[in-house]
This record gives sequence, structure tokens and C-alpha cells, in this order.
Amino acid sequence: MGIIVQKFGGTSVADPQKIHNAARAVIKERENGNDVVVVVSAMGHTTDYLIKLAKEVTSMPDSREMDMLLSTGEQVSIALLTMAIQAKGYKAISMNGQQVGIITENIHSKARIVDIKTDKLKKHLDDGNIIVVAGFQGVTPEGEITTLGRGGSDTSAVAIAAALEAERCDIYTDVEGVYATDPRIVPNVQRADVISYEEMLELARVGANVLHPRSVETAKQFNVPLRVRSSFKLDDCGTLIIGVENMEIYKPVAGIAADTSQVRILLSNLPDIPGTAAELFGALAKNNISVDMIIQSLASNGKNSIAFTVDADDLDSTLKILEDEKSVIKADEILTDKDIAKVSIVGAGMVDRPGIAADMFRALAEKNINIKMISTSEIKISCLVDKADSKEAIKALCKEFDLESQEIAVVKGDLPNL
Repeated sequence: MGIIVQKFGGTSVADPQKIHNAARAVIKERENGNDVVVVVSAMGHTTDYLIKLAKEVTSMPDSREMDMLLSTGEQVSIALLTMAIQAKGYKAISMNGQQVGIITENIHSKARIVDIKTDKLKKHLDDGNIIVVAGFQGVTPEGEITTLGRGGSDTSAVAIAAALEAERCDIYTDVEGVYATDPRIVPNVQRADVISYEEMLELARVGANVLHPRSVETAKQFNVPLRVRSSFKLDDCGTLIIGVENMEIYKPVAGIAADTSQVRILLSNLPDIPGTAAELFGALAKNNISVDMIIQSLASNGKNSIAFTVDADDLDSTLKILEDEKSVIKADEILTDKDIAKVSIVGAGMVDRPGIAADMFRALAEKNINIKMISTSEIKISCLVDKADSKEAIKALCKEFDLESQEIAVVKGDLPNL
């Protein structure tokens, strides 16, 4: 008997019927002889509703009080799912983040988990309980309630799986696994039976909304096997996410994603002197704002322009910081462009394969899609394009890299107990 951690997203527990369906998935795993810990998100669009409610009260809600408000959504889900499991004759108990002992940084709305106390979890498992845990939340060492950011329930689940040394972590959602791109854009796109942590992490970072990036990062760090599975097809094993060393790569590109939630910011005519970029991005970092793509260009008058992207949710805070820093960094103008999308190709098979970038740029050019910015890593190439061109870009790249009908990767050898 091992420990299996299951996570159910908001769409999987959106109403009583779906809650009972999730309970059946939990019980099925229990009847396989495993101890089960379940992590649950808020029902349906509850979090969106609570955010809207707060903004109807005030345009600038306090971050501490937002965490207090948003943490209530998951408490409804865990109580209802626990009741459904109990109604089917199984012992179960619900626990919020504080009761479990999920300890986080002292940062509101985007806290990171620093420790998980497993004593209570292990005691309840030893007593024969299925444990249902509120995802997305934790508590500081001083007892302040925090949240982990949107999608943080994935991170909660993987972190708990790592702390308990679980056999694996199953992420149940409304899709049947990890696809090479969005099936709503390319209907016949291939689903991967297996994908590496590295590829999944890059895909999550560039806009694939299947898993939260921090959850994949945690799984990779602690070598926790993940499965992305459908809440509605319980016999389908979905996509397995494992280390790249266990895979045989057949394709250079495993997936394509578009992120339409970013904004490009341009600072013009900055002085070309040491320390300007450090001052600019240091100020953003101090305010917990992540910057993605960055490009610097040198004008003929000896001054620089710097362009970068941030998440749209951080735009107002970013602009306020830039206005405060404008006189320090001596920028002439601050411009924003919201009509953009970051289109990325990702694949462990890119390593040491020349020509992938050229193929990507040519495929976009043939569709008359202009590239505004480019960034790369060892297994990723991202291009900033007009938002209106993002779907056409995805279709062109799927065709270019043959992701519509072929297998992406297979597992090397056997992977027992998965």
C-alpha cells in the first residue's frame, strides 16, 4: 500500500454531481489498496466571483484581506467532497491549509510553500481516513493566512505528495491529458502519453494552462511522478510526467502554447550607462513582479530603449513603480502594448538540433505573421506576435513540426506502480 495524492480543479467539483464523480475517483484509488490524500480547488468560478465581489467593494483591496477572502472558497469544496465520500461509506476528514500545517513565506497572494508538517496527515491516514485538503492556501509561521496565486492548488498537491513521499500525484481536470497544443485550435492535435518535467515546465510557463508552473518545478525537484487525467474518464491514464532521462525523444518539438495574458512595456531613451537596467528590474523585483521577455536596443544618439513583458494582472502595479522610478532611470516615455501574444515552441529534442528556430521563423513568415520580440532557452523558443495572429501561428507551427498525428515520445522501459 502506497500513498496517492489526487487533485481536483474547480471544474471537477463545480456542482454536486461533479463532486460525487470526484468522490468515485477517490474511492476507486482507495479500493486499489492505497492511502489517499485529496487536494481540492474552489468550486467552479468561485475564486473569480470572490475577486469581483472584492473589487465592487474597493478598487484597491488589501492583499491580506484578499487572502482571507479567497481562502474561503476551498473550504466549501473540501467539506462537500468529504461529505460525499462519507455518504458512500468511507472514513474521510477535511483540513484547511492551517490545520494541515502548510507553512509559507510571509507574502500575500503569491506565497511560496516553505514547509509542510506531515504529523497530522500521517495520523489521519493511520486512522484509516481519506484526507481532503484545501488547496491554494497556507499559513505563515506567525499564523497569517496566505494564498499561493492562481492555480496554486496544483502546487499544494505536488508539495504534499513530496512531503509524504507519495507514489505519484494525479491531477484531475476537464481535459484528458497534455496535448501538443490547444485542441480547440487544432482539433486533431496529438495527446502525449508521456512528457518530461522540463518540457511541461516550459509549456506551463509560456501559457499552457494544464498545470501551474510551480507545481511542475516542485515535482521535478522532488522527483514526484505526475499524471494529468480526466475527471470524467476515470479509466484513462492521461499523460505521465517524468524525468527526461526516462524518455526516448522522437520529435524536436513536444508542444506549442500561446500566452495572451502578457503586456509589453517600452521605456524609451534611457541613458546608456551601467546600472540602469539593474535599477529598473531591481525595483520590480522588490515588489514581487516577474518580468518575462526583455530586449534592449541602442539608439544612434547613445541612449537605449528597453522593452519587456509582464503579466497583465501586474500592469497597474508595474506602471506605478515605473512612474516612481522614471526620474531615477531618466526614461523619456513609458509605452504599453496589450494587443500581444507570446507564442512558444517547447521540446527536449531541440537540444543540439540546429535549424529549429529558422523553421519556426519561416513558418510564421509564410503566414505573414510579424515577430516583435524573441527569447530562447535550451528547450524553448518564444516569439511575441499580435494577439490577433496567435491562433494562426499555432496552426502554422503545428503543421511545421508535425504535431497533428504522430506520437511525441515513449517511455524507456517499465515504470512500475504508476
